[in-house]
Amino acid sequence: MSNRTAVISGASSGIGAATARRLAAAGYRVVLAARRQDRIDALAQELTGEGHDAVAYPLDVTDRAAVDAFAAGLERCDILVNNAGGALGTDPVATADPADWRRMYEVNVIGVLHLTQALLPALAQSPSGEGTVVVVSSTAGHATYEGGGGYVAAKHGSHVLAETLRLELCGEPVRIIEIAPGMVKTEEFALTRFRGDAERAAKVYEGVAEPLTAEDVADTIAWTVTRPPHVNVDLLVLRPRAQASNTKVHRER
Repeated sequence: MSNRTAVISGASSGIGAATARRLAAAGYRVVLAARRQDRIDALAQELTGEGHDAVAYPLDVTDRAAVDAFAAGLERCDILVNNAGGALGTDPVATADPADWRRMYEVNVIGVLHLTQALLPALAQSPSGEGTVVVVSSTAGHATYEGGGGYVAAKHGSHVLAETLRLELCGEPVRIIEIAPGMVKTEEFALTRFRGDAERAAKVYEGVAEPLTAEDVADTIAWTVTRPPHVNVDLLVLRPRAQASNTKVHRER
């Protein structure tokens, strides 16, 4: 039987990659799942070079057949970190592209559903008794803001998925944890949202002394999943001190 295993989706960069590093350091065998094989191959090589147990698996979480094949090939799964997600655009509801909304829902909600359904049997049979589903949502899943309709709707969906699953699995040996980060400065999130416009992406963090880092969120995820199995951190909202809400941010000039 292999070591305690953590599956991390969206592991090619940002919070996913940081979480893989953090859980590997905590002694987990980490399975890196993401679409960009070159990125996860490099990360797996980095971690194994440091003496950790890591394997890369190219995966599109919106492809159910691929997810099922992935799950079938796993020997065990103790921790599932549903991190794959992202935002596209900041257009108002009146003019937003439905294709962007559809893509965000597919990745942020249906992707979480696919992986969670596929791995629940293994999680419930975790030999260590620590079967845990982590849903990385967002403060966008708890409050709205202008220009964020599609992303907010998707992250509300992932929040509700986690909340409902916790009710439905009450009494089963699986924990459901939701981590809802606020402003996190990573190399790709805002850049992807603004379709590669680096200037617009940089303005998101302009004047904010210390936005959260991917490592901050990864450390929080690691803390929640390493609590004793009877302890469930239902929901943890994580923001930088400079951010009081989705629309209230202190910026230094």
